[in-house]
Amino acid sequence: MTRPRVLLADDHRIVAEGLKNLLSPEFELVGLVADGRALVEAARALRPDVIVADIAMPSLNGFEALAELRKHDPGVRVVFLTMHHEVAYARRALEGGALGFVLKHSAPAELVTAIRAALEGRTYVTPTLADELVRGPTQGPDPSADPTGSLTARQREIIQLLADGRSAKEIARRLGISHRTVEFHKYQMMDLLGLHNTAQLVRWAIQQGIVTP
Repeated sequence: MTRPRVLLADDHRIVAEGLKNLLSPEFELVGLVADGRALVEAARALRPDVIVADIAMPSLNGFEALAELRKHDPGVRVVFLTMHHEVAYARRALEGGALGFVLKHSAPAELVTAIRAALEGRTYVTPTLADELVRGPTQGPDPSADPTGSLTARQREIIQLLADGRSAKEIARRLGISHRTVEFHKYQMMDLLGLHNTAQLVRWAIQQGIVTP
């Protein structure tokens, strides 16, 4: 009997090894990657049945990697496994198309269940957050006025790398663009958001869940 194929994405090697031991009795582990860009490439090459991914990863975070994957495969099955226990992260994960949201400390009890649900096209959210998700936010901004929707994919990449502590020159080398282009995007974002320096831009991106600290 063919076992479901799972791709793991986590930049913490010890955590990843623990996940391999947890999942290997029931699933075939087809790959392990440590950053969001590698996840996108591996998923396209390996075509796993389910992807288990952290949210906080270098290069692209989990949310951005999911968005990239869904451009080519809208039916991709992703279960997020994260330390972030805020319901806002769970809500953004589900709105982005994820089928699961499990906290890392709950993985031994919940991750296999979440993967099984994803394989059946069902959604699983760790119970400690599920009730709050159902209730929904007590109040919130008009989605049409959300400035995050005005950012381009390139700008989101640049914010992620800034949050990783990369300089503009390092970002330029990594993305294959000029230093001047990086600075242009950075200042364009700051102008759009009414911010005055890189630290404020990164802090805003963390608060919005665009990047994780």
